Amino acid sequence: MNDTIRSLASQLGRALLARDYMVTAAESCTGGLVAAAMTDIAGSSGWFERGFVTYSNHAKVEMLGIAADLIETHGAVSEEVARAMADGALLESRAQIAVAITGVAGPGGGTRDKPVGTVCFAWAEMEQPVASETMHFDGDREQVREQSVQHALGGLLLRALAGSKAAEP
Repeated sequence: MNDTIRSLASQLGRALLARDYMVTAAESCTGGLVAAAMTDIAGSSGWFERGFVTYSNHAKVEMLGIAADLIETHGAVSEEVARAMADGALLESRAQIAVAITGVAGPGGGTRDKPVGTVCFAWAEMEQPVASETMHFDGDREQVREQSVQHALGGLLLRALAGSKAAEP
């Protein structure tokens, strides 16, 4: 794990502990790397609730309750599916905040509309609207996955800190 990812995960843990929040991750193209980054931090059992590695479409449907027709309509690599993954992770866990990632890490699997490096993210928080975005990362499979983990953790950290500040008097 690179120093940036380790630092983000550590900061995230402190922010979540300050809010008494647990986090969950629903991952596809990163294959559990976000969960691994978080659980690499000592004391993460105080803020990491669970992770879902839903690499196949069937796993997304079975583990996160995503409607198969949503995947068929929009494709597994879409913000719509990422948002459903984040919502599903919250519903299937005891966490208060979630991140979801689905994308094309490569080297194959890309299309004209969704080339290698296309990654969709979503962040869900209890009683808040789900946020999502699509990024396009350059590099090989390892680089795309590493950038995805960093972006996912950064988005979680921003949301955890924003909630902490909103809760202050």
